[in-house]
Amino acid sequence: MLNFHSENLLVHFRRIERLKEEASRYESLDLNQRQLGDLELLLNRAFYPLIGYQNMADYESVLDSMRLVDGTVWPVPVCLDVSEKTAAGLKPGMHLALRDEEGFMLAVLNIEDVWEADKKRHAACVFGTDDEHDHPGVRKLYREVGPFFVGGGLEGLHLPMHYDFSELRTAPAETHRVFTQRGWRKVAGFQTERHLHCAHREMVLRGAREAGANLFIQPVVGRAGPNDLDHFTLVRCYQEFIKNFPRNMIQLGLIPLERRLAGPREALWEAIIRRNYGCSHFMVSEDHSDPFAGDTRERFYPLGAAQELVKSFEDEIDIRMIPLEKMVYVEDKAQYFPLNKVEPGMQVKEISSAELKRRLEFDLEIPEWFSFPGVVSELKKAYPPRHQQGFAVFITGLSGAGKSTLAKVLYVRFMEMRDRPVSLLDGDIVRKNLSSELSFSRFHRNLNVQRIGFVASEITKNRGIAICAPIAPFEESRQTAREMVSPYGGFIEVFMSTPLEICEQRDRKGIYAKAKAGIIKGVTGIDDPYEAPVEPELSIDTTDLTPTEAAQEVFLFLEEQGYIR
Repeated sequence: MLNFHSENLLVHFRRIERLKEEASRYESLDLNQRQLGDLELLLNRAFYPLIGYQNMADYESVLDSMRLVDGTVWPVPVCLDVSEKTAAGLKPGMHLALRDEEGFMLAVLNIEDVWEADKKRHAACVFGTDDEHDHPGVRKLYREVGPFFVGGGLEGLHLPMHYDFSELRTAPAETHRVFTQRGWRKVAGFQTERHLHCAHREMVLRGAREAGANLFIQPVVGRAGPNDLDHFTLVRCYQEFIKNFPRNMIQLGLIPLERRLAGPREALWEAIIRRNYGCSHFMVSEDHSDPFAGDTRERFYPLGAAQELVKSFEDEIDIRMIPLEKMVYVEDKAQYFPLNKVEPGMQVKEISSAELKRRLEFDLEIPEWFSFPGVVSELKKAYPPRHQQGFAVFITGLSGAGKSTLAKVLYVRFMEMRDRPVSLLDGDIVRKNLSSELSFSRFHRNLNVQRIGFVASEITKNRGIAICAPIAPFEESRQTAREMVSPYGGFIEVFMSTPLEICEQRDRKGIYAKAKAGIIKGVTGIDDPYEAPVEPELSIDTTDLTPTEAAQEVFLFLEEQGYIR
């Protein structure tokens, strides 16, 4: 169990002053949000018994056996990842000052090991595959995690600062004290990162009743920032959700856990973390931490595998596993039943996440059997009907395909409507004002589109219309832009499919002629590739269409989809 004689890894205040003085001689690293989550859970002992980032021996042992070198069960690596450039300046015995994104020092890492990670082996051991196309956790490991790992003990100066919902961000020692003060001897932990509705209430109540336990609902949240619109909505929905339980039965807390989506291994890891928070039981679903849980796709891990793994380690990790049963609403009985108790002939009703989103977007009824009025009210504040949302029209295609002309026509038409602010992000204008230092290499082309996506996401988040018209030749960067905008509103990709020969005939800038003459290089469509969109919302060939006719196609689509009236 958690050693409450050492409630956290924060040093005495006199030691803080000394460390601050010495830090001027240390190498320094600003952590990103993902890394800050791990650091906070190390410092507050949610990751007990770890006293810092795992060294190379513990890391290898965790990959091979789900145990630290001393035999303690620990299924998921927790190491500090850094770039090759940063790693080159580090070696065992050095001290590394760890800072937040604003440069405020939070901890000192006493370096034991620095090594280059074998990410394929890491992925195969933790996720069960090394193919990033099969598993989003592997893709994140390859693309977002630095190539070198650093291990060593930590001396904490301060926990990362949170200005939002601070009363819910209780550390393990605090949570344990609350349970003790309330006389809760049995506490069932439930971790979530999705909105919770009536079926979830019935599911966790059923599990808690069977264990004779109180409930600790602990949603996973990040560090709230300007791009975390849904973060606030989620927490407000959880606050409304817990109002529908008996009094003094439930406690709500937040955890800044960076989820790996590692299926059974992650379920076991989360069980250990809940034990550290003072829970006696942990609720595990049959597809727990599966990357495709809650999705229509086939699950990556075998159903029930997470429950079996946690069950097999119950005695060793000192926490009991509660298997969660999916609950469904039976209309003719007007109540929820476990799915495996539904009899032939019973009328089962369900609303999927996609259907809920559709109902919110089209301002349709959400029945009370599905969700609680307080939760629905919070969702409607964050997700208004489509005609009140912001959206981005992302126009892509070859130079001369008609992108800029279409964008200008759309801009004027939207301005005439006067129901939302409108911004035009034309490719040439962005290159001049936002990306003037960039070349036309593949990396810089993608970076340019990423910048456009960021600006468009800010416009969309504030319920405006962003009209984007870059060439955007690569599918990767267009998908990045979609992922940046979609959480806040609509993303309508318009592929200007006008053939190259027509574009060459128009060639007002003379770039095709210069490229064919060898005067300039890197012209998309001539000596640089253009990857056609895989699934654009609209495909428009302007060979025989006027700009007004092309704009009308966009407007008809937007009206059909409910974005304009």
